[in-house]
Amino acid sequence: MPEKPGQPEKIPGPAETRKVWDKIFGEEGKVFFEPQEDMPRIEKEFEKRGVKRVLDLGCGSGRHTVHLAENGFDVCGIDVSPEGIKIAGGQLEAKKLKADLRVGDIYEKLPYPDGSFEAIVSTRVMHHNTIEKIRDLIKEMERVLAPGGMIFITVPERRENKDEKEAAPDTFVPLSGDEEGLVHYYFNKDSLRKEFKDFSIIDIWEEPKGGHYCLLGELKKEK
Repeated sequence: MPEKPGQPEKIPGPAETRKVWDKIFGEEGKVFFEPQEDMPRIEKEFEKRGVKRVLDLGCGSGRHTVHLAENGFDVCGIDVSPEGIKIAGGQLEAKKLKADLRVGDIYEKLPYPDGSFEAIVSTRVMHHNTIEKIRDLIKEMERVLAPGGMIFITVPERRENKDEKEAAPDTFVPLSGDEEGLVHYYFNKDSLRKEFKDFSIIDIWEEPKGGHYCLLGELKKEK
């Protein structure tokens, strides 16, 4: 909380963020049960381009890690929350599936060699920081992708919330609710194109049920 009324909300660090997500997963278990509704289309695009190895960036309790592993992809999942990774591992074990799961802060250097993946999936995750940190993350995504590698991301549209504090331009911290204390940076279609300038954008659209932007892109082989 800010020290004085009217000051911007401070940006929580990795330890605070981990604590919030551990609490969410500890209380709710699997936060999402079904894959994001566009995943059948995305998998067809992956298959068309020969994608085999996929990074689930901010995998949470594992809905896409498990789904992709079930559909024959070689999957790695990384998340800041040990509780989320534990749940994801339990799901994989119950279904006799394998994936490389790691606890890690996605806004730091990713623990994978250059060019490790042919695709990255990241849904409702990468907006949880300042734009400076998000830009660092995008550079890391580019590093761990093979030339021509694909991304599928979703980020929330801006919604007015009276119970929040502004921490920076387009950046807000809810003061109540399930994601209290978590940073939310809000993109629009133009800013998505700007920040992902090193990708050929295949499509940007709104989820059928609304509320989130989706981006499908391919890393340019020559920047």
